[in-house]
Amino acid sequence: MTREEKSKVIDDLTTQLTEGGIIYLADISGLDAGQTSNLRRACFKADVKLEVVKNTLLAKAMEKSDKEFGELPEVLKGNTSIMISEIGNAPAKVIKEFRRTSDRPILKGAYVAEAIYVGDDQLDALVSIKSKEEMIGEVIGLLQSPAKNVISALQSGGQTLTGILKTLSDK
Repeated sequence: MTREEKSKVIDDLTTQLTEGGIIYLADISGLDAGQTSNLRRACFKADVKLEVVKNTLLAKAMEKSDKEFGELPEVLKGNTSIMISEIGNAPAKVIKEFRRTSDRPILKGAYVAEAIYVGDDQLDALVSIKSKEEMIGEVIGLLQSPAKNVISALQSGGQTLTGILKTLSDK
């Protein structure tokens, strides 16, 4: 690879790192061609971009980026694949689902909404992260709940009051 090609790859990676808010680093070595193809299909369905990268080029792109990746450059050893998504837990769900049939991919680390997760033991925590849409839905549900209770109480109270008045008038 020439110096110009490396420079272009670093620039492309820097752009991806800067624009993407969710970045997972995984080790997919040991997967055969069929398994790798299945993993790529699963990533495509989940709207996750999967790309195998050179560690040195990714480390340089991380340095060049305006984000603080903390301990993530230290995990760039061995084979590394980068998973980029717009949804915080989508790559973690893909990894967890794929590992039902295989022991790979292994999570090396993740950068999710300015939080850094290092190690495969963080996978369960990453799966439980809620997406922006899920959080908005929960907040709206919490805000609607008291209003629904008040409306329900007023409606049932009106029926009760009507029933009491009718009973009194009958007597």
